[in-house]
Amino acid sequence: MPDSPIRILIVDDNPAIRMSMQLVLDELGYSVRSAAGGFAALREIRREMPDILLADLDMSGMSGIELLAVVWRRFPAIQKIAMGSVDPSNGMLSGVAADCFFHKDDGVGELVGIIQGLPPGEHHARQRFNSSAPLRIHVDGHAGSSKACVTIECPECLRTFSQPVGGQKGFMRETDCIHCGNSIQYAIVGPPGPLRLRQLKRVTSATLRVEQN
Repeated sequence: MPDSPIRILIVDDNPAIRMSMQLVLDELGYSVRSAAGGFAALREIRREMPDILLADLDMSGMSGIELLAVVWRRFPAIQKIAMGSVDPSNGMLSGVAADCFFHKDDGVGELVGIIQGLPPGEHHARQRFNSSAPLRIHVDGHAGSSKACVTIECPECLRTFSQPVGGQKGFMRETDCIHCGNSIQYAIVGPPGPLRLRQLKRVTSATLRVEQN
């Protein structure tokens, strides 16, 4: 075991499985947290990034397959272990964005072997991840209509949803993702004239300076 313990995030909607795995891995010297689902796991990753993500494939809300795909895209340095009760030889795991698979019936001893067999990677800095940088939302010249909507991709869960552009004043706007509840700042740019773009650059640069300080 390294001087700094390997950090593992267990994601399963079965509390008994989460608790039993966490107890065993804690005893072995790993630093273990758990989450009851995909959205909760993304919040935990934003709070502090783990070295290894262990995700059950069959979960409600956001499935493990979707969670692993989001983590693969957003946090490629995290080592990802998919787990479930399916037979990996039947082709059902094709396309799952994971480094390896753990069958739940194999027991925690097999899981420890999988963890120890992962290639060594650098420990990530213990930091919080801030996704509050404003999004640029482009709309047409009718953006001022109360019926006009924009499509927003949440930077947290990568799901999309529609948001009316009427009823809010000001250049910068804020809303919550209807899927994961993440707070999102966005800027309406439309039509993208020179004045609007200069305003957006100033706001974005100011936000980045605040986050870096």
